[in-house]
Amino acid sequence: MRKIKHVNSAGLLFLVVAFIMTGFFLLSFAGEKYDFLALLFAVTAGVLMLAVYVILIKISRHADRFVIIVADLLIGIGLLIQYRLNTDNAFRQLLFLVVGIILMFIIMALIKNTKFFEYISWPLMIVSIAVLSVLFFVGKEVGGARNWIIIAGIQFQPSEFVKLAFVVVLADWLTDRYRFFDLIIPMIFVFMIVGILMLERDLGAAVLLFGTSLIMFYVATGRKGAVLTGVGIGAIGAVGSYYLFDHVKARVAIWLNPWATYTTNGYQIAQGLMAIATGGMWGVGLGVGSPKLIPMYNNDYIFAVICEEFGVIFGILLIAFYLVLVIRGAIIALNATEKFYMLLSFGCTTIIALQSIIIIGGVIKMIPLTGITLPFVSQGGSSMIACLMMLGVLEGVSARSGMMLENRMAEIEEEMRTNENEA
Repeated sequence: MRKIKHVNSAGLLFLVVAFIMTGFFLLSFAGEKYDFLALLFAVTAGVLMLAVYVILIKISRHADRFVIIVADLLIGIGLLIQYRLNTDNAFRQLLFLVVGIILMFIIMALIKNTKFFEYISWPLMIVSIAVLSVLFFVGKEVGGARNWIIIAGIQFQPSEFVKLAFVVVLADWLTDRYRFFDLIIPMIFVFMIVGILMLERDLGAAVLLFGTSLIMFYVATGRKGAVLTGVGIGAIGAVGSYYLFDHVKARVAIWLNPWATYTTNGYQIAQGLMAIATGGMWGVGLGVGSPKLIPMYNNDYIFAVICEEFGVIFGILLIAFYLVLVIRGAIIALNATEKFYMLLSFGCTTIIALQSIIIIGGVIKMIPLTGITLPFVSQGGSSMIACLMMLGVLEGVSARSGMMLENRMAEIEEEMRTNENEA
């Protein structure tokens, strides 16, 4: 059987690991005493990245190697910055990384070998609404949003996991349904999820999921009028939120002029902008900046920290890495042999793309700031695990599509041989 050939990218992975380990090597000299623990951390992270790559290729030759390499680079940069900011948080992030990798492989196996995700949209709808609703009663408020829950002393952010469930539900309902009445249930689901998130003041997640639903709907149906109607409804909702909720009005005011309230509400945005300006084009150097002057420096504002210490040029490169990841995700979606998996992989790619745009845009004051994480980079176990689960979807769809295409090629070759023998 003729097999599909894939580009060898092992050398690129070694360059990524070498870059991350060099960063940790420099960081080990940053303090007054030599930090041997930094090198041990770097070796552990590097071995983990190499092991994941090898296992991924062993599981399926058709897994997208560039997706995992770019993700490794982003994860490595995140671990490097987290270690520089707080060693304990970095080790905690490494632990969540391991958990996320395990779930990534599980999801990849389920997508590659079964149709499990095609039959669980109803349970996911019910569970997603129920979990987010429970936060009204037991949720912990962080940063003004009631979007955290504590179980056995560990904090989780349920909205991070709802993202994947949200995409699975929409992918299922948009696969074979085109009439308006067929789409009433998913529309109700979207508005319920977005509405709950708005009431819990999780504005970032609300904007992210609503935008994802519109993009997925357009990709599935091609109906421009319906999408524009959705955009109009979203705009009306945004304006209404501005007048109904004081926290929305406050965020818009801070976005328009953070310097007017520099000592209070505008302090975070102003400090972030000053950190980026301080870094200049090439940065002040790893471990030399003052990131802790910025509130939420290790999650929401980690992009500002990266720009301060590595420079604006590196910040632009970081955006380029996300662009590469999004392009590869779109290619995986386009090459999918079944519509459900095309929509599923495209939805996950859209989540990663929009989330990156929303948080980076908020940090550089392009749009009002909303509290979400920078995928694979920011501190946060829930975010890391959820991002790796979506990565598992992309790799699983890539593996499934490659396997089915190769099987189809084998069938065609067999038919050609049979016809030749009969002739």
